[in-house]
Amino acid sequence: MTTTPALEEEVIRICQDLIRIPSVNFGDGKGDEKAVADYVVKSLAEVGIASTIYESAPGRCNVVTRIPGRDSTRAGLVVHGHLDVVPANASEWSVDPFCGDIIDGMIWGRGAVDMKNMDAMILATVRDWAQTGYVPPRDIVVAFFADEEAGSIFGSHWMVDTHPELFAGCSEAISEVGGFSVTVAGGKRLYMIETAEKGIHWMKLTAHGRAGHGSVNNDENALTRLSQAVEKIGTHQWPQRYSETVKALFKRVAAITEKTYDEKDLRPLLSEIGFAARMIGATLQNTANPTMLEAGYKANVIPSSASAVIDGRFIPGFEQELNETILSLVGPHITIDTITRDKALEVPFEGDLVDAMCAAILKEDPEAIPVPYMMSGGTDNKALAELGIIGYGFSPLKLGEDFDFMAMFHGVDERVPVAGLTFGVRVLKSFLENA
Repeated sequence: MTTTPALEEEVIRICQDLIRIPSVNFGDGKGDEKAVADYVVKSLAEVGIASTIYESAPGRCNVVTRIPGRDSTRAGLVVHGHLDVVPANASEWSVDPFCGDIIDGMIWGRGAVDMKNMDAMILATVRDWAQTGYVPPRDIVVAFFADEEAGSIFGSHWMVDTHPELFAGCSEAISEVGGFSVTVAGGKRLYMIETAEKGIHWMKLTAHGRAGHGSVNNDENALTRLSQAVEKIGTHQWPQRYSETVKALFKRVAAITEKTYDEKDLRPLLSEIGFAARMIGATLQNTANPTMLEAGYKANVIPSSASAVIDGRFIPGFEQELNETILSLVGPHITIDTITRDKALEVPFEGDLVDAMCAAILKEDPEAIPVPYMMSGGTDNKALAELGIIGYGFSPLKLGEDFDFMAMFHGVDERVPVAGLTFGVRVLKSFLENA
């Protein structure tokens, strides 16, 4: 099947439409994907594709449909995205965060890269199939999940727990943050396909102490105890821990850039991978970042407790090291409770599906160099893994050398290049028709 200008026009329009529907996830169960889910259902229905909304809680909406393939005896493929976005403080942006406008060749707005661009690519592709009568090689389960930005409790995890039958017969999945280009020395373009994800352990620290008057000495001050623990965690230097994915990536980077590959310390090679260094650097070791603090109710009252939230992420195989280290750092008088915990993932950069991804990229960019990488965050592939479904990050984008892609994720003035988006939909369509 060839790609038509109409497909590219559609992916731009749909991406703009999706951005213009705020679907903000504030965490702690406070989110609402209803309006954007309704848009997805209507968009599919316009071309004769029936889909269903699965509401895990009021306003928390997931959309799923199955597109039959030519050979339904083959294992199916799950193609999924999430509908929620993180909040945006309009006063910090140079445009309305939900404008969806095209400015300087880019579509602006919250969700432009995380991940309404991929949602638009998926919708544009399956709409094109329906309008042209194309039938994919195997069954495709298209899923749009809620709540990915807050642990997927109301989204993919709920769907896997309550509606596993929707994914029956599926063996593999693709989703966000993979297949994007990174320009390295000599203008060579790596396309980073996500084959691994760090695990997640969000935890709440609660320090306990003696309440009292703010004017009196107190050597059991809960705030002091908490602040000392938070400082130790925030400044801890984690040891380097290299996964097979990280080693495979840097072996390729070293060969391409003609730099030394030293498996004892891969950090010098980070300077060779441009904007990707920020995220890839976080995959060389476990990390734990303090993100929230809560304590007290009056200036002259020492509270009996104080709490902090820590965002912990662990390399595959090193979850125990993360937890034991945190425990040793916080010391006595502090309890640790898990807010969210999810597994790390890692799969080999090989097989028919990976070959199809690489071929689709090379079809559009013959000079491309596909490579594996580990994502510092997580995706809904973690939930699908509970069903034995192997997940990859593959939402292709061709990016300019000076475009700081990683800064767009949860950042101010989030935007996606129009040319990157149209490239992406061509690649995605080609991949799905040959996967």
